[in-house]
This record gives sequence, structure tokens and C-alpha cells, in this order.
Amino acid sequence: MPPQVSHGGAFQIGPSVLFCNGGGSGSSPKHGGTARRMKFHGKKLLPLLVLVLSCLSILRLLKIAMIASHSSSPECSSECSNFLSNATPAVDSESGGRHEPTPAATAANATLLTPKEFMVLSKLVTRKAPCNLLVFGLQSQYYNLSSINAGGITVFLEDDPLKISEIKADFNGTRIYNVKYQIAAKKAYNLLKHARKNPACSPTINLLNQSSCKLALRNLPEDVYKLKWDVVVVDGPIGDTPEAPGRMPTIYTAGMLARTDGIGKKTTTDVVVHDVHRTIEKWFSWEFFCEQNLVSARGKLWVFRIPVQQSNSTSFCSSETVVNGGSI
Repeated sequence: MPPQVSHGGAFQIGPSVLFCNGGGSGSSPKHGGTARRMKFHGKKLLPLLVLVLSCLSILRLLKIAMIASHSSSPECSSECSNFLSNATPAVDSESGGRHEPTPAATAANATLLTPKEFMVLSKLVTRKAPCNLLVFGLQSQYYNLSSINAGGITVFLEDDPLKISEIKADFNGTRIYNVKYQIAAKKAYNLLKHARKNPACSPTINLLNQSSCKLALRNLPEDVYKLKWDVVVVDGPIGDTPEAPGRMPTIYTAGMLARTDGIGKKTTTDVVVHDVHRTIEKWFSWEFFCEQNLVSARGKLWVFRIPVQQSNSTSFCSSETVVNGGSI
């Protein structure tokens, strides 16, 4: 007689329960054999399932790797990509891809010196004043440098007309020039290789405004090339995106000007570089100002003391690695 099944709403035993219980009491030999066979086949399928899932995972990883390799630029190596740590902005088609400073961009991207950084700079200028002070860039903080350097010559080179309009020229011997920087920051790596291989970029070149080196700024005012500078500040152009004008030419030009003896002056030149936390500023400073000439570091500000170039030297930096001491 079949087992009694309650019809009073209690849980009903279905085939699935019988299958899970295998050959338990109350089940027929036929059902028990079927369960044992399916359980046996399940154990055999488990390794196969693991193998299939592993193969699918490997194929997916290979696909991701291939997509990543094809998406990278074939003209830029991993070393080059270090220069492009910032996001690339959309290129303005109306300006032909050139970066034109705007008031909004200037206000948003201005990188001011911290109070401690500016104290280092102001103390340096105070100690040398009256002196010849050249500044690549024009921040509102730098207005005070003209007063500190009263009796000396202060020259600002700036590419943003809005900043230029905010300061009065000829104040305490201040001269302000509007200059144009054409080289985008994304070209930094190739320009560094060019400078290392090209003899025209060596520090022995005397006429910087006639140099064929791609890093040389040749269209600056004549005063910039004629004077011997006591202090040079590199804080421009803004160089905050790959498409924006980079500071490679200003750093190289500052290094060349610092090594020029000038008329009757063979003193050292102090070069101050801001934003050295960025790759271009850091790499090009080591290349053209040299580690052994570093005399001070505060926050994102480095100060180098550059001696006049020896006539027989064809390299910017010597083999020395010890940082030259001295206070500023």
C-alpha cells in the first residue's frame, strides 16, 4: 500500500525531496538508483566546470590587455607618459589647437606660492637688492618684489594680458613684457632628448637669441639677453595641462642666462623654480640647473645657485652628486 499523504495543508513531499534524499526510507529502488547516478555524474562535471570558468577568465584578461595596448599612443613611451600626468583638455578648434589664456582659466589654475615659499623668495631678493631680477610669470604676490628690489631692475615676462593690465609698469624700475610661449607641455620628453643630443643646446652657446636649439627662447626683449641676472624666477607659463604651453623653454633659457657672465659681472645667479612637484619642472630643473647647485627647498619651491659657465665645459651638470651647501 502507498504511503499516506496528508491533505490538510501540510508540506508535501515532491520528487525534488526524494532526489536529494537519495536512497532513504520510503523511496523506491528505481528512484534511489537514479539519484546515485546523477550524483556521480555531478562529481565528474565539477572539475570540468572549474576548467571552463578558468579559461573564460584568462580570455577576458587577454582581451583587456589587448585593448589597453592598442589604445596607448605608439609615439609616446612609458617614460613620455610621465610628463602627461594631468588630464588633457578639449582642443579649441577655433584657435587651431593653441592654448589661449582666459580669465576663468587663469583664476582657476593659478598656483600661488604658500606664505613660507614666498618668504624664501622675498628673503633672497632682499639679501641681493638692489639687483637684476627676472621673473617668468606674473602672480599678484610678485608685485611686492618690485618694492623689495627698489633701486634695481625687475622684469616680468608674462603671456596673459589680463595679468599685465593689473600692474603698473616702470614702478620702482619694473618692466613688464608680453611674450608668447608656443610649445605645448606634451612635447617635453622629445625636447629633452633633443637637448641632450644636439650640440646647439650646450651651455657654451653665447648668442641665445640666435640659437638653433628648440628649447631656446629667441624672441625675448633685448634687455633679457644683455643683462647679467642676479635672480631668475621660473613660474610661467602655466603649464598645467598637456596642451598648455609648458615651462621647458623657460627653464632651459633661465639656465643659459644664469651661466652668462654679462658685462663686467661674473657673479653667481640664483634660480628659483616653482611647482617642482610636477614632472616637467622637476626633470628639467635637474637637467639644466643640476642637483649639486640646489641650495634650498621649501614646499614646491627649489632654489639653485648657478655659477658662471666655464668656457671649456660642454655639459650643464658635472659628475658631482653632492648638493652644494650655502644659505640664502
